Amino acid sequence: MPSRRTIARRLESVRDFSDPSVSLEQYLTPPEIAAHVCHLAAIQGDLERVVDLGTGTGMLAIGAALAGSTSVVGVDVDADALALARENERAVLERPEIGWLRGDATRLPLCPADGITVLSNPPFGAQRGNEGADRAFLETAARVATVSYTIHNEGSQAFLESFAADHGGEVTHAFRAAFPIERRFEFHTDDSRTLAAEVFRIEWSGDRPT
Repeated sequence: MPSRRTIARRLESVRDFSDPSVSLEQYLTPPEIAAHVCHLAAIQGDLERVVDLGTGTGMLAIGAALAGSTSVVGVDVDADALALARENERAVLERPEIGWLRGDATRLPLCPADGITVLSNPPFGAQRGNEGADRAFLETAARVATVSYTIHNEGSQAFLESFAADHGGEVTHAFRAAFPIERRFEFHTDDSRTLAAEVFRIEWSGDRPT
């Protein structure tokens, strides 16, 4: 298995959105965070079947492939994002091996199967009218995943633990991560800013919510 540093270095070649959507909160997942998530998933034996919800640039899906997964699907509602993800896959991986699927991550067009690991950097819900957007991604994970790794805004641990408990899950790992973002939207006032984020690994039981 490649080291976390090696995965991060390879992921630095992933290109960012040229025209990101504010409504979809399209931000580049930092390579360091993606490498940490995928390396931890590899250590935990969670990379047999991976689904990246809201894949965007493909950062987490490509990271999972670099970390050793041979079954990775990236899902996004935005066709332009999927085109970018495919380009990034060709630029980073020696051979194409990821399945790309256009669809709403909150209404996943896949049937649940044993052993699915969900990776996701969902919208933080920071934009007005988009509050709680990450909850919909968690609801999908609760329906289809055995394990999930998701990235959230700082201060989310109490909510994640409560949500997991209500949906037959348990938070097993949590860590803080620096999430640097560049100025890209009109409402941004700084050239760059680093957000405090939190990453959670949740194990879901076989008792799916109805």
